[in-house]
Amino acid sequence: MSNVFGGVVQQGYVVPDIDAAMKHWIARGVGPFYMEHLKDYPGEVDGKPVKLELKAAFAYSGDQQIEVIEPIGATPSIYGEYLKEHPQGGLQHLAVWCDGTIAEKLDDLKRRGMDYKVRQTYGGEHAYIDSVDQPGVMIQLMKRGDLIEKMFAIIKEGADTWDGETDPVRRIDWSSGTPVVKPIGQAA
Repeated sequence: MSNVFGGVVQQGYVVPDIDAAMKHWIARGVGPFYMEHLKDYPGEVDGKPVKLELKAAFAYSGDQQIEVIEPIGATPSIYGEYLKEHPQGGLQHLAVWCDGTIAEKLDDLKRRGMDYKVRQTYGGEHAYIDSVDQPGVMIQLMKRGDLIEKMFAIIKEGADTWDGETDPVRRIDWSSGTPVVKPIGQAA
């Protein structure tokens, strides 16, 4: 466990083909995956507003969440940047909970003399940061909240009760404002 960020709760892999990535993990007994397709998702990349399109899927292996992300389109993002440098994909970030605000955590890092640059954000809920002096695998600060914890609980329960075969890929639908699991192919 990091004495700066606490325990890692998620390994985030950026991949060129999300279906192939899920098959890779499922063949190793990790699943089921819960996928979301985000279109026109508002965020900021290096301080500039963007609307991203991406597919993300989540599963658990024990207490560790595995995320695979496929960026779609040419909109600048840390995910597309990662694939340019690593065309076969790989580990792009480690996610940790942020119990206070993202701004408070960034202030804490500054007080500790650590120089981190915010590369990408989604509102005040998620910030991907990278060390200025030791860049590489980024840290994703995730603000704790009821909705994200509900989503994580759904995914964890799915993994804990999965038979290794039934519905290896499921869909997360946010159209109601809360995460709801639906079969792949079912309309929102």
